Amino acid sequence: MANKTEYYIHGVNGPVVKVRGGRTLPRMSLVYVGNQRLFGEVVSSAGEESIVQIYEDSGGLSAGEPVYPTMEPMSIRLGPGLVGGIFDGIGRPLAQIEAMAGDFIAKGINIGALDENRKWPVKMLVRNGDEVKGGQVFALTSESGMIEHRSMVPPALSGVITDVVPDGEYTVTEPLAYVDMGRAGKQPLALSQLWPVRTPRPFAERLPVDRPLVTGQRVIDTLFPVGKGGCAAIPGPFGAGKTVVQHQLAKWSDADMIVYLGCGERGNEMTQVLDEFRELKDPRSGLPLMERTILIANTSNMPVAAREASIYTGMTIAEYYRDMGYHVALMADSTSRWAEALREMSGRL
Repeated sequence: MANKTEYYIHGVNGPVVKVRGGRTLPRMSLVYVGNQRLFGEVVSSAGEESIVQIYEDSGGLSAGEPVYPTMEPMSIRLGPGLVGGIFDGIGRPLAQIEAMAGDFIAKGINIGALDENRKWPVKMLVRNGDEVKGGQVFALTSESGMIEHRSMVPPALSGVITDVVPDGEYTVTEPLAYVDMGRAGKQPLALSQLWPVRTPRPFAERLPVDRPLVTGQRVIDTLFPVGKGGCAAIPGPFGAGKTVVQHQLAKWSDADMIVYLGCGERGNEMTQVLDEFRELKDPRSGLPLMERTILIANTSNMPVAAREASIYTGMTIAEYYRDMGYHVALMADSTSRWAEALREMSGRL
């Protein structure tokens, strides 16, 4: 990490700050801004001057405060522990933040999406000498009563497996095996992997839509059918019932996983989803719906800049479980408020 005197705030315009000093900061890289070390991302860079978008309350920042670049893209740790959780727009677990700071999110709390101290029961599927490639499942973990977590070899790795651990309990960061990539050396495999939220996860080919998503709503399934692998939008004014329809789809559709993204919606609507999903039972398993649901909450009273990033956070998580072979339904409520965040950030810039 750079020395604090190498980069400093040159100007402040709400959640957008101008940074100077040192070498050019990589675009879309993560930085910690000011004495409070606020979470931010470089949105443009030219020479010694960079523009940083802050994802927290930026009140109180002033010129001359230090900036700490990481030189790495904004990423989220993907692994067991996401299912049943509720996260903010940049992937921080709100339950842990509440335990640390109370009902309101304090500035400068930067904790990962996963509990790195919790141990998970792991069944290894590879042995020493096996050849593996990106996307191959190498370990299984029971993440919830409804979801079996299938840990995959990161897309860029391929080679021969070595140093496989026996079945047992491990944390999300402990090496379970290594991939010998020849001249590139050995790379560890763990239950989790870091993934840049702005980078789509790769795929070999795009399969055609060949089956319906049964939503459980007869009027939709009959008149406006949606395909698995397809997308749909619900237009309409305030109070038309867009959010209610999305709640119904999340409850009754035949998807394996639900990633529900509250992008700029009111906090009481996210609270309603959380309360109902804990009480309602999945018709197939009889378990609470939260056992197959992940909530991303960036409500209307949270920082607007983080609302823009929340869409990418939700898509990254949905793509991760899609790669495991699950049918994932991603609900974004609402894209109009996401566009509102884009307009505000554009105006600031």
